[in-house]
Amino acid sequence: MLDQRRHQRIRFCSPPTIKIGYGGTIGEGLIENISLSGIMLRSSMALDIGHTAGCEFSLFGSPVIDVPASVVSRVGNLFGARFQTGPINQIQIEDAINAALAEGKASIFSLHELGGRKVMRVVGGLNGTLRNDFMHALTRMGVNEIDVEGVTEIDQSGLALCLVAIKRHGVVIGAQSACFASAWNQALLAPGEIESLSGILP
Repeated sequence: MLDQRRHQRIRFCSPPTIKIGYGGTIGEGLIENISLSGIMLRSSMALDIGHTAGCEFSLFGSPVIDVPASVVSRVGNLFGARFQTGPINQIQIEDAINAALAEGKASIFSLHELGGRKVMRVVGGLNGTLRNDFMHALTRMGVNEIDVEGVTEIDQSGLALCLVAIKRHGVVIGAQSACFASAWNQALLAPGEIESLSGILP
């Protein structure tokens, strides 16, 4: 799980919709995650590996991105596709991702080894959609520190995840963004609400 991808995978607090053009038909789907090089989408369309589909989408009000993508994987109704981008598409995708991260509507979750310590890093939104990855890292990989310097939005579920990391797994909070520090300090002043949320987590 130590992240060595060339392009980070971006996840969303709520999956954006996508229009798919394939084999002369138009369908729809939901974007599970995205990177600068490709996309993971969920759709009822039968997309064949090795074939190209047209993808049209907007990330939370961004300009519409229209880009072809080659289907490279399928598990049930979940498809992985590699973008066939030109310079304009690449800039549009990067701008849309950066805006979504800045607004806390998208997240990057990664695990790094720094000086023999495992550091979990969250950029963008820290919320309940990261629960599975967060708990897997804590229980299976071992985490020493959480870097939340890039967090731009955090909700009660995100605060509860951090509380579980500290109280049950001995993790320390490292670098913090102003957004995180403010929410965390308020939570420490009213621990009952966060404690009740953390009680439902494994």
